[in-house]
Amino acid sequence: MSLAPHDKPTAPQPRATPASMRQTGHTRAGKAFYDTLWILCRTLSIVFFGFRSRFAEPMPGEGGLLVLASHQSHLDPILLGLASPRRLSSLARSSLFHNQLLSSVISLLDAVPIDRESSSIAGMKAIISRLKAGRAVIIFPEGTRTSTGQLGDLKGGFTLIARRAGVPIMPVAIVGAYECWPRSRVLPRTGRIRLEFGRLITPEEIAEMDDAQLLARYRTALEELDAKGRFSLRHARPPLTSWSLISRPAAPA
Repeated sequence: MSLAPHDKPTAPQPRATPASMRQTGHTRAGKAFYDTLWILCRTLSIVFFGFRSRFAEPMPGEGGLLVLASHQSHLDPILLGLASPRRLSSLARSSLFHNQLLSSVISLLDAVPIDRESSSIAGMKAIISRLKAGRAVIIFPEGTRTSTGQLGDLKGGFTLIARRAGVPIMPVAIVGAYECWPRSRVLPRTGRIRLEFGRLITPEEIAEMDDAQLLARYRTALEELDAKGRFSLRHARPPLTSWSLISRPAAPA
């Protein structure tokens, strides 16, 4: 992935290996569909949103991973998938699985069905099960999209999930997506979007903190990443449309 100088990652990103794909249950049809959709969405995101991402350290190529991101728009799960060197699972309302065609599509995209009408315990169990199976799962601790473009209050439910699954946490700040698609608009508009991936909070570090400390640690990391993303946007170059940008993050040599 070609980046502007100020957006250059500090470390190369590994691609998910075939073994990790088999472990997470990705079918051949699902992989082909995902790869095709990835290329199309990556192209559109660069052309219309000047999309860039930056990692403080490499994302683990295998094993369970809890990706905790700020929530700015409907674009967020797609943006995270475009930036990530591995497939990510996100949460989806169980009612969406009632439509056979839609169910097939979101299942291929590794969506985790969540029934909002029932106990949240069932949803947590579904997420923990995915994480223990070695998948990377997205959670938005704010619970809903921001209405102002700024970070909102954080829910602490992720602390229990991280402890039970025994997985690391990777904080991510999404910046610019609110301006491109605020809650007040039916359709998105062009703009610039940045994703800032922070350093991992390891299972060992998680074990040393209580829930309040872990929540505060994540909040601090998210605020710092959000500030970096906003600084990057203020000094952003015009969006590039070079085909050299439409390549997955390369594996380290």
